[in-house]
Amino acid sequence: MSKTDIVIVKGEPVIVMTRIFDAPRALVWMATSEPQHFVKWWGPRRMINELVEMDVRPGGKWRIRQRDGKDGATYEFWGEYLEIVPPEKSVSTQHFLDFPPIIVTIRLEDLGARTRMITEQRLDSLASRDGLLASGMTGGASESYDRLAELLATF
Repeated sequence: MSKTDIVIVKGEPVIVMTRIFDAPRALVWMATSEPQHFVKWWGPRRMINELVEMDVRPGGKWRIRQRDGKDGATYEFWGEYLEIVPPEKSVSTQHFLDFPPIIVTIRLEDLGARTRMITEQRLDSLASRDGLLASGMTGGASESYDRLAELLATF
């Protein structure tokens, strides 16, 4: 399985994650933009996803509810799609609790039979970025991308 590279941009409220998947770009786009696939890989393995809405178009909304399989705690994430350029780019907001929104830009680079996925998370401040990192986000993101790689292998 490929490694997820995570870069913390020095002096900026930005986290960049890069992963190469052994699947063509069209399949990676499908897995990241179609609800029936998205719920199978987003988040750590212990989380059970319920997709409330996912309207992948500029101005469209998304909302996912996660239940922790260990303790039953429930979490909600939601946002709005700002830009969609199939199959190469999406830009959306991501909200959680009362934290300021994160701007998430996903770029899919076509490498033939493989795809490089570059995800940039832009936060409102360095303190927010550091708080997100302290929450264990990097481990959850790496695990999500492992799950995405496993799903793509089934297509």
